[in-house]
Amino acid sequence: MASYRVGRPVPDERPDAVRQSSLRSLNLATVIQRVFGASAPLSRADVAADTGLTRSTVSRLADDLIAGGLISESEPQTDGQRGRPAVPLVPAGLTWFALGLEINVGRLSARVIDLTGQTLASEVADVDLRDSQAEPVIAQLGEMARRVLSSADVGTTLAGVQVALPGLVDVDAGVLLRAPNLGWWDVRPREALAAALDLDPALIGVGNEADFAAETIAWDAPGRPSDIGEFLYVSGEVGIGSALVTSGKAMAGGHGWAGEIGHVCVDRHGPVCACGARGCLEAYVGQAALSATAGTRDTDELIERLAAGDARALEAVTEAAETLGVVLAGALNLLDVARVVLGGHLGRLAAHLIPGIETELQRRVVGAPFEALSVTSVPDDRDMPSLGAAYVALHRVLDDPAPWLA
Repeated sequence: MASYRVGRPVPDERPDAVRQSSLRSLNLATVIQRVFGASAPLSRADVAADTGLTRSTVSRLADDLIAGGLISESEPQTDGQRGRPAVPLVPAGLTWFALGLEINVGRLSARVIDLTGQTLASEVADVDLRDSQAEPVIAQLGEMARRVLSSADVGTTLAGVQVALPGLVDVDAGVLLRAPNLGWWDVRPREALAAALDLDPALIGVGNEADFAAETIAWDAPGRPSDIGEFLYVSGEVGIGSALVTSGKAMAGGHGWAGEIGHVCVDRHGPVCACGARGCLEAYVGQAALSATAGTRDTDELIERLAAGDARALEAVTEAAETLGVVLAGALNLLDVARVVLGGHLGRLAAHLIPGIETELQRRVVGAPFEALSVTSVPDDRDMPSLGAAYVALHRVLDDPAPWLA
C-alpha cells in the first residue's frame, strides 16, 4: 500500500465560475513561478512589487499555495529594518514529488525528486538492451519504480511520472514508435507501468531522452531557469539525439518527433545505420561507430589514446568533429540558434571536438559574421534523462497549480 497521495488536477467546469477561476489560475501561476524562479527568497511584498498584484491578493494566493504544500515560509528576516519582519517564501520540500524513469540501450533508471530538486531516492541498473524484448524490460523498470516510490513519506503527493525513451516518441498517445538501437517498434510503456504502479495512465507520460536531458540544462531546479538561454543540445550515446530548447522548453514539433539529428544524412552511400538508412550522422559519430573508427573498445579507451597522442584516434576524432560541424551548421542555419551544448560521449570528447566543430560553423553558418556562436559541453551525467523527466512532471503543477489545489 502506497504511503503517498496521488495528485490529480480537477478543472472547475462550472459555467458561472469560469472567468473567476481563470483569473485565479493565472494569478496562482504568476505567484508560484515568481517564487520558484527567484535567485533569493522573496517576501509577499517582494512578489507583489515584482508582479503588479496587490499585496492582499498575493498574501491570499500565497496562503493557498502554502496550504497546498507547494511553497513554504522560511524564518522571518529583519535585515536591520524597523517594523514587522519579512517572511520569505520558498519552494516546499518533501511535499510534492515526481518520478522520472529512463529506458536506454545501456541502462534503466528511476529517480524521485521533490519541488526543491532534491533527489529523494534513485536506482540505476547497467544493462545491455540491444535487440531486447520490450515487455520484460518494462516490467523490470516497473519493479525499480516501485522500490524508489516505497521511500516516499506519508503525506507527500505524487505529481506524476515521466519516462525517457531513446527513439521516436508519440508523446500524446504515449507510444514509442521506433527505437532502432533497442529493436523496439510500437511499444506502449504507459499502460504496463500504470498497472505495475497502480496509477491512472493519465499520470504517466513518455518523451524522448534527449528532450528530457536538455531540461536539466535549461533549469537549475524545478521552476528555476538557468541562465543559458536558447540552445541546441546534442546528446551522444549509442545513438545521437538533439533538442532545441527555447524559453525553458524542448521543442517537440508537430508530432513530438523533433530532434532526430542523428538521422540527418551525411553520405547517402555511407554505412548502414540502425534505422535502416545509409550514411546517417549516427553511423559516423555514435559511440560505437566512433570507437570502431578509432580502433578502441569504448570512449574510455578512446580518451586514453587521445591523451597519448595516438594517430588513429586523433584522426578519427578530427573527422568526427568536421562531420558534426557540417551537420550542426545546417541545423543552426535552419533554426537560427547560436549556442550548441554537447552531452554524453560527445561532451566527454568536447576538448577534441569543439575546435573542429567551430571551424565548420564559422565557415558555413550564414549568421556567423553577425552572431557570436558558442559550442560548450556538459558533464557526462547518467542522471540527466530521468532527472529531466521528473522536472517535466513537476512543471505540469508549477505551470498551472490551480487545478491541483482543488
